[in-house]
Amino acid sequence: MTATNATQQVFNLLCIGQAGRLGYEAVVLAATLRATNPDFPGRLIVLEPQPGPRWTGDPRLAAPVRGLLESFGAEILPFENHAFGESYPYGNKIEGLLAAPEGEPFLFLDTDTLVTGPLASIAFDFDRPSASMRREGTWPVIELYGPGYGEIWKSLYDRFGLDYASTLDLTQPDEHWERYLYFNAGWFFYRCPRAFGRRLLDYAIAIRDDGPETLICQSLDPWLDQVALPLVIHSFGGGRPGPELAGLDGDVTCHYRLFPLLYARESDRAVAVLEEAIAPNPVKKVLKEYEPIKKIVYQRKGAKIRAMFDRDDLPRREQVIRNTIKRANLWLR
Repeated sequence: MTATNATQQVFNLLCIGQAGRLGYEAVVLAATLRATNPDFPGRLIVLEPQPGPRWTGDPRLAAPVRGLLESFGAEILPFENHAFGESYPYGNKIEGLLAAPEGEPFLFLDTDTLVTGPLASIAFDFDRPSASMRREGTWPVIELYGPGYGEIWKSLYDRFGLDYASTLDLTQPDEHWERYLYFNAGWFFYRCPRAFGRRLLDYAIAIRDDGPETLICQSLDPWLDQVALPLVIHSFGGGRPGPELAGLDGDVTCHYRLFPLLYARESDRAVAVLEEAIAPNPVKKVLKEYEPIKKIVYQRKGAKIRAMFDRDDLPRREQVIRNTIKRANLWLR
């Protein structure tokens, strides 16, 4: 594993950037990375889908957004959509990996992520991939007379010739969703993006086009990437993250998802990093074109959202948080 010294690992940070929301979020990600990790030794690579038959419009970054990303040292790498595109934009994180530098370790972050602490503090084992456990039991949805969690997940592992039993968390009861390997695709890593991307693409297409019968009643939109992800991670010898990765979704990264949710539930540190990183006028000039950032951050509506919630006693269900914000007419996305 390459390192600049005894402790600092060198890897690339990957995200998706395109026209609209993801472009503005990529700027926020880049700004917080440079603010908190000014000496980050790897490459910040923004993977950008290109126009083609799978898009009705031009998905490329707007010129001001592109310029700002490049000012933060980001490299913008184009990729073509052959399997997904506008009909399933989550597939960008799959096909985009195929354009990333081959054989170079990577950490993929969803674009709606802040970097809030030192990435050098995370002890990655790039030979053992893993992914985010900040998730809810969103898939599969169990029907009254349909197959259960175990039958559905086992059929997927069997479909790709993978060992199912070794993936189970036996501390969780049978037919409880957390017993089964399931991740949020907000972050994941491995030693080679192209090897990972090729397998993720193969598995995702096979599940979409020729999945087992147990999936007949299951929706794969938007869950397809998160259904394929645990299978790919397990196939490469990976699994659930250990304590050495606790900084991800912790003190080092914050997957906020939407700006109202960020102010409602994330740490004081996350809010402070965000506001300081995007305060400079050249950044503000571009980001204020995006309504949620303009109103929630720059016009301080986020402070009103923040005052509505106790971070030490948040509602257990995210929908309750969303509905509370909507009733106050402060929901923007």
